[in-house]
Amino acid sequence: MRTRPLLTLAAAVAALSLPAFGTASAAGTPVLTTGSAGGAAVAVGDTLTAQLASGTTATLRSSATGTSGVSCTSSTFTASVTDNPAAPGTATESVSAQTFDPASCTSNVTGVLGVNSITVDNLPYTTTVSSDGTLAVAPASGSTVQTTVKLRTLLGGVTCVYQAPGLSGGADNADNGITFTNQQFSKVSGSSLCFSSGFFTAKYAPVTDAGAPVFVN
Repeated sequence: MRTRPLLTLAAAVAALSLPAFGTASAAGTPVLTTGSAGGAAVAVGDTLTAQLASGTTATLRSSATGTSGVSCTSSTFTASVTDNPAAPGTATESVSAQTFDPASCTSNVTGVLGVNSITVDNLPYTTTVSSDGTLAVAPASGSTVQTTVKLRTLLGGVTCVYQAPGLSGGADNADNGITFTNQQFSKVSGSSLCFSSGFFTAKYAPVTDAGAPVFVN
């Protein structure tokens, strides 16, 4: 009469002593995956790309709450993954290119007729993405995050150079995007038509790896 209860107890003990494969798998999920949260790992060396989120613009305004400045409807970035540890953790990328199509850019600054080019300088930048969604962009040691804006004006071409020590933003799995809001740059050279501070706002989505959306875990 005691055999079945004893066997049942032995089976329960054996089950409790087995490794928790589901928990171990979840714990081994890397920070960056493709297809879904907890999906396939993004490999070190993979190239990530993104364009501006549909219907949005990238802007460089003269103040955090102002409307004067430059706006573009076409911008892209390219980054390669240099580290993708297990979550929770921080993945690292190297941003090799960030472009703005001048044909898509306009300016409402008085005296400015148009935008000739916007160039992101001092690349590559190091970008870190953490499991909590925080994102940071940093230049190489001793350098700065720098953007050069060339404008057409009534007096001819004007070059405005803006710098920042780094940028901070956020990643969101809802649209696989990254967002920068009012990231402040300071003018280091340029005429009076170049505003003294530039506040950068942009949303890039979706971020993809070989066409597959990238998730942060």
